[in-house]
Amino acid sequence: MKTIPSHSILITGGTGSFGKAFVKEILTNYPEVKRLVVYSRDELKQFEMEQEFPRARYPQMRYFIGDVRDRSRLTRACEGVDTIIHAAALKQVPAAENNPMECILTNIHGAENVINAALDSQVKNVVALSTDKAAAPINLYGATKLCSDKLFVAANNIKGARDLKLSVVRYGNVMGSRGSVIPFFLKKKNEGVLPITDATMTRFNISLEAGVEMVLHALRSAKGGEIFIPKIPSYRITDVAEAVAPKARQQIVGIRPGEKIHEEMITASDSFTTVDLGTYYAILPQGHRYTTEEYCAQTGAKLVAQGFVYNSGTNHEWLSVAEIRELIVQHVDPTFKP
Repeated sequence: MKTIPSHSILITGGTGSFGKAFVKEILTNYPEVKRLVVYSRDELKQFEMEQEFPRARYPQMRYFIGDVRDRSRLTRACEGVDTIIHAAALKQVPAAENNPMECILTNIHGAENVINAALDSQVKNVVALSTDKAAAPINLYGATKLCSDKLFVAANNIKGARDLKLSVVRYGNVMGSRGSVIPFFLKKKNEGVLPITDATMTRFNISLEAGVEMVLHALRSAKGGEIFIPKIPSYRITDVAEAVAPKARQQIVGIRPGEKIHEEMITASDSFTTVDLGTYYAILPQGHRYTTEEYCAQTGAKLVAQGFVYNSGTNHEWLSVAEIRELIVQHVDPTFKP
């Protein structure tokens, strides 16, 4: 039987794509979890989610209206909770560029509120979701998530004697998530033209299920302070367009403000404290309660080569057009046909 060290979990942003996938996984495979709190600010999405996961059938479920910007409300929601999964964020790059303070209030101050709620409660595990855009960020969204990552890592140094571990999972584009490119192309495919920002653009790709499993891995394995990064394939944006609508014309429209041609999850500067765990990499904290050598000895991890970079454009694993189509059927739309 699969197990995790949690009996009561709160997930911020719980009505999002990740939140719903995480809830489904917990309810299906982790009967030891006695309470699962969905914390989000949209009452309609909570109502719709409760139709899918009603408390009459799933007595573990709780639905808690609240915003991560509201520290007192968040602290109240954490009563009796031993694990927080922090998935709430403002994540649309153009919206963040145009509304910077709103993004800062949610992504940075919200992260601080999650940390303080954990410190003020009996929480033992916190896993925060990050993004590839937090590595060497050029847009505000990425910069706020980098700040968030730093806050969660550093919180391990101020927890005192509390039995509390905080870690981060960082991954690339989630296939089929709201606002991502594949659902966008699927909606546009019958128009005969697909807008392409740049013909050389690449992205990392991960399924919702793999993202959920990565969070569960962090819950089981984190010592505190790690930024976990999955080994996942890349795709070319032109191959995604070809996979979705091979007869459509690809129209180059230029990159949006704050966009990169390629994303990266580990920079050369990170390589000095990055270890290879097999399925995942982990960027280890500097000046923490354990050294890189001690971490490797305890986990069997190996330090990566100095100067190592994990970039979507220089990745060693790539999705073909045929593989992208298979993944769309598997993870996005079972009825899909190009």
